[in-house]
Amino acid sequence: MSPVSSINPAVSAIAASLVTAKAPLRIGLIGFGCVGQGLYDILQHLPGFGAEVRRIAVKNPAKPRSLPAEAFSFRADELLQDPELDVLVEVIDDAAEAFRLVSTALRQGRQVVTANKAMVARHLPELVALQHEFGGTLLYEAAVCGSIPVVRTLDAYFGQEPLRSVSGIFNGSSNYVLTRMGQDGSEYAVALAEAQQQGFAETDPSLDMAAFDPRSKLVILAAHAYGVLLEPEQVLNLGIENVSATDISYAAVAGQKIKVVAGLYLLPNHQLSVLVTPQFVDPTSALYTVDDEFNGVVIEAEFAGPQFLRGRGAGGHPTGSAVLSDIAALRNQQRYAYPKLTTATPLAYTTDLEIEIYLRTDDELILDQLGFTDITEEADEDGYIVGYVPLDALLQHRDRLRKAGAFVARTGHVRPATHSVDALALTESE
Repeated sequence: MSPVSSINPAVSAIAASLVTAKAPLRIGLIGFGCVGQGLYDILQHLPGFGAEVRRIAVKNPAKPRSLPAEAFSFRADELLQDPELDVLVEVIDDAAEAFRLVSTALRQGRQVVTANKAMVARHLPELVALQHEFGGTLLYEAAVCGSIPVVRTLDAYFGQEPLRSVSGIFNGSSNYVLTRMGQDGSEYAVALAEAQQQGFAETDPSLDMAAFDPRSKLVILAAHAYGVLLEPEQVLNLGIENVSATDISYAAVAGQKIKVVAGLYLLPNHQLSVLVTPQFVDPTSALYTVDDEFNGVVIEAEFAGPQFLRGRGAGGHPTGSAVLSDIAALRNQQRYAYPKLTTATPLAYTTDLEIEIYLRTDDELILDQLGFTDITEEADEDGYIVGYVPLDALLQHRDRLRKAGAFVARTGHVRPATHSVDALALTESE
């Protein structure tokens, strides 16, 4: 007898009555782009889920859409003023407008879901305070790593356990570009155009390619994983907008790939280092086989050991599924606990490190400004150098590096800025 047929019919009937007794959640959807349409389509395929989109607000009345014009409102505030909506789902691109809408809803004590990582990263302390003051709930699983349930995993499952690191590939768009360059030998511009055509990169790709997007995600995860509240500008973010075939070939000769790796690293002195840059990874890394638009997250826990989560990080359905999970959580009255924000011994954020990097540039002044030491490789013909530089120097000169067309990648080796003999044996292993 199968497990399903062996269930007591009376128990099945009670369970069914409990499900059907709940009235469907009435959703107000603000935004009908990639994620909004993905969520709408998912709900159409799940009539038994117990939620329905009652109202949709969009900005541009003239834009062609997959639903008739009468299905839309053109003022998002109308949804905020509608008391019959149980959940507001915000999935627009404008971070400032998203904050206005979400903060207003929280002041009303509403239940809100957002996918706007830039907004959450910029305003997280205030958003947490608004929930405490007015009793509303904000969930944002879709803001970090698409379909991977990393926020709730860190907040709930690892809410008490110390974590050695949380790192990974947090941006599907840049990962897709690097995959195409590595597999097909495509030039950066060609690979980027393909990513845009596939819907994995925006028309203005700078947020993804310059690593502003994964930086926002790191700021969010820092609060859940370590109880540290950061400003986005505190975090080093270097991207792949200047990557070339020379860099891809350099990695391939060593049997490695270039991945944009975002990381939170707990140091032995109870301090936290946070950064996102390209990095060379080899086949021993769990991230080595994370290709195309996929994301991967490695959690190094003190007692549980390493955990690896992998899933699609871009696209309407994968990100819409994360929104769906938040709606289900709200229906079950779940909210983030932020357990590590109240810890008795808060961590300090530090940039007091030296990082071994590969730098390709023809700007000799940058080499002097970064303060290279312990140089292990230098190739004048290809214009690259490998050695240690202070993390503070990279933070200070990151804009200059971008403008100069320089490309930077971590090797994975890190040491304290003091050069002490009892240095961190800290190799950033994913």
